[in-house]
Parts: sequence; C-alpha cells; structure tokens
Amino acid sequence: MEKRQRRQAAKEARQAERAHGARKNRIQRLVVRSALLLIIAGLVGGLGWWIFRPKPGTYVPSQGNTHVVGEAVAFRYASDPPTSGPHSGGIAPWGIHERSIPKALQIHNLEDGGVLVQYNCTDCDDLVRNLKDIVRRYPDKVILAPYAGMKNRIALTAWSYIDAFDQFDEPRILRFIDAHRGIDHHALGGFGN
Repeated sequence: MEKRQRRQAAKEARQAERAHGARKNRIQRLVVRSALLLIIAGLVGGLGWWIFRPKPGTYVPSQGNTHVVGEAVAFRYASDPPTSGPHSGGIAPWGIHERSIPKALQIHNLEDGGVLVQYNCTDCDDLVRNLKDIVRRYPDKVILAPYAGMKNRIALTAWSYIDAFDQFDEPRILRFIDAHRGIDHHALGGFGN
C-alpha cells in the first residue's frame, strides 16, 4: 500500500509540476505577445505622427489656384504675403531677387512647390546677408525677395502656409523650407493641404 501511495504522490507531483510549467508558459507567451503588441502599437503610432504631424507655419485655407492674365489686383488674399488664390501663368525665377515679386507671380511659384522667403526692412544688411546664405543652399524651389508693407520683418510662405516673425531664426527658416519645398499643388486642384 505504501508503494502505491508513493507512486500516487509522485504522479500527483509530476502533474502539479506540469500544470505549473504550463501556467508559466502561458504567462510567458502572454507577456511576449503583450510586449509585441505594445511595440507594434508604438511603431504604428510613431509612423502616424510622422506622417500626419503638423507642418511648420500657420495653415491658411486655400483660395484656389485659378490662372489669370496679369495681376489679380481686385482679389483679396487671405494672407499677406499671399499663400494661394488667383495667379498668373508664369513663375518668377528661383533664387535671390532685389525687387518685390508681384503677388500673382508669387502664388504660381508656391503652387509649383516653391517657398518664398521675404523681408520688410531697409537698413538690415546683416539680415539680408543671412537670408541670402540660406536661400543659396537650395538650387531651386526657393526665392528670397523684399516685400514692403508686411507687418513683420520676415515672412515665409508656401502653398496654404505662412510663418511671419521679426528676428532671424535659421533653424525655424530651414524647418519651414524643408517641410514645404518641392510639394506640387497642381494635382490638388489648389484646394486642401
């Protein structure tokens, strides 16, 4: 009888050990699956943030991309300098300009994926030199030009975006240019972001 009890006890011990091992395996699988789910969720969330992160500047709803003949002087643009709206069929050459660019011409450059860096000051040689240094880094799709009458000393414009400020801020300017430069807006019909 004692042998039978010992066998029974050993059998029960083995069963308990197997049950404990099975429980331990289930917990390990649950922990691994949970960790994988958290990693995947983090990657998806990070990718979503990266894709849909806000662009630098202030969004200005599009006023369309109608082409007109000559300057659209009767049109009231939603921002100054403008970021969308009726514009001429031509574009201003990319690069550095010593004179202001007409609004209707600016907008076509923006529609073609350009960024305009404009300034409003007369005795600001250091500022203009710093802005020129930045614009020279880009072979196309960026323009530097004066723009009289702005409220701020510096304005950055892209299609439906503007960022205006008074003090030179190279990282801010570069972020804006790099985020907006080269995005063609013809396919969007001029509306949307």
